[in-house]
Amino acid sequence: MANTYTQMYIQVVFSVQNKFNLINEAIRDELEKYMCGIITNNKSKPLSIYCNPDHVHILIGLHPTISVSDLVKYIKTNSSKFINQKRWMPGKFNWQDGFGSFTYSKSQIDVVAKYILNQSIHHKKITFKEEYLSILDNLDIEYDEQYIFEWYEL
Repeated sequence: MANTYTQMYIQVVFSVQNKFNLINEAIRDELEKYMCGIITNNKSKPLSIYCNPDHVHILIGLHPTISVSDLVKYIKTNSSKFINQKRWMPGKFNWQDGFGSFTYSKSQIDVVAKYILNQSIHHKKITFKEEYLSILDNLDIEYDEQYIFEWYEL
């Protein structure tokens, strides 16, 4: 019987919906662990994660039996429920619609993982909007600005 062999590394980026529902340092670690559990429960491997106040970066070793869209849907839906059950935010917490998903080769994994873990330093120099549009531009991804995230100045 033949086996399936894959190597799929993706970085996923998504954003908080409401400007007043920001992820603060007090909850970041627990939220990241919860998201990693969702990824693991879907047969994939969380390699690097960082929850910024207004957006999230996750590097994932994707299992071939799950689509990127389904995995992101599970992460966003279940983490929103988790945040709301914990009552960490005033009002109802939601993620914005949509996400970015970018593939990488094995040789790029260390660089991308370090980039994600250094988000707090990185965002002292550049905004999320500048970062995200730069990623899209560097990867030659065409986009329409009206369908990009809502941006919040922190």
